[in-house]
Amino acid sequence: MKLDILAFGAHPDDVELGCGGTIALSVSQGKSVGIIDLTQGELGTRGSAALRKEEAETAKAILKVSVRENLFFRDGFFINDEVHQRKVIQKIRAFQPDIVICNAVHDRHIDHAKGNKLVNDTCFLSGLTKIKTQSESGENQEAWRPKLVLEYIQWNEITPDIVLDISGFLKTKLNAVKAYSSQFHSPNTKEKNTPISSLNFLESVSYRAKNLGRLIGTEAGEGFTSRQPLSINNLNSLIR
Repeated sequence: MKLDILAFGAHPDDVELGCGGTIALSVSQGKSVGIIDLTQGELGTRGSAALRKEEAETAKAILKVSVRENLFFRDGFFINDEVHQRKVIQKIRAFQPDIVICNAVHDRHIDHAKGNKLVNDTCFLSGLTKIKTQSESGENQEAWRPKLVLEYIQWNEITPDIVLDISGFLKTKLNAVKAYSSQFHSPNTKEKNTPISSLNFLESVSYRAKNLGRLIGTEAGEGFTSRQPLSINNLNSLIR
């Protein structure tokens, strides 16, 4: 299955928080989108790997993505080595996305920056023909390098290189985030409080999107950084 966009997250819920609106918008435009979670988020203070899997499937349905997979890397302890790179390469070559979206370049959780570096490095390596990989069915895979890699914004405030207008899709993003009821604000839970379980954090997802929208003159936006220059062939592409 070829995808237009493949979004990676170190943990289930990273993608929803970072680019859920972008995914919902893209799907509405007829683009095929997939999500790959690197870990099960099994070290999270609240919930469990099994529960987060159920929540991830609920969020998948809300966002209407074509596919969602988990690579089962070790939460907190995965590294950027050949073993992990080859597993990500297999997925990039299997889905052949034109655009890859990944974790923030630096963030509060160490897995986010690690996931960013792993995916960025792998997108380059995936284009090298002398690196041989096989599909799950044992067939040789062709080299594939995405045309664009974007990095979403998470806990840390990062100045974006580009802001995408997600007006009309903020509610869908928030619904996908709230699918992770084990992780975010819930007044009736007896689980321990965490930095992301506060009402303030949940509200920040909305007001960050609204503030980015304010900066570009729209209802809501999502910001991204990129390690490569962003190119256009018509200046009108910068005008809405």
